[in-house]
Amino acid sequence: MKLLVEKINEKAIIPFRAHDGDAGMDLFSIEEVIIKPMERKLIHTGIKIGLPKNTEAQVRPRSGLALKHGITVLNTPGTIDEGYRGEIGVILINLSNEDFKVEVGMKIAQMVIKEVLVLDVEEVSELTETERGEGGFGSTGV
Repeated sequence: MKLLVEKINEKAIIPFRAHDGDAGMDLFSIEEVIIKPMERKLIHTGIKIGLPKNTEAQVRPRSGLALKHGITVLNTPGTIDEGYRGEIGVILINLSNEDFKVEVGMKIAQMVIKEVLVLDVEEVSELTETERGEGGFGSTGV
């Protein structure tokens, strides 16, 4: 399978994996932007993608930006549907107390391609019982 990538800006960098075995491909900014504390901004990548059938792209935070600067992807994971053909944008939020400067060519997020199960939805009057049942939100203890 192939991921098709179209550059729509000369500053764009084609996504790639930094190391063999990495799940995510780095996404790069094509613009310089200041994100103030608790502010969110849409950062442009200058690329469009064509996904293989029955896949999605998930946009996820970079752990180094999150730990060192409090920068994360707001709607993580952001889903890019198979049929979307617009520019890939990344919604970043600054959870720190200091301004953060996004620079041209900076790694801002990672993109993971995942298979999507296409299921038929069936309404039922009742679900089968399980050992867990309706227990949730800490029901198994600490």
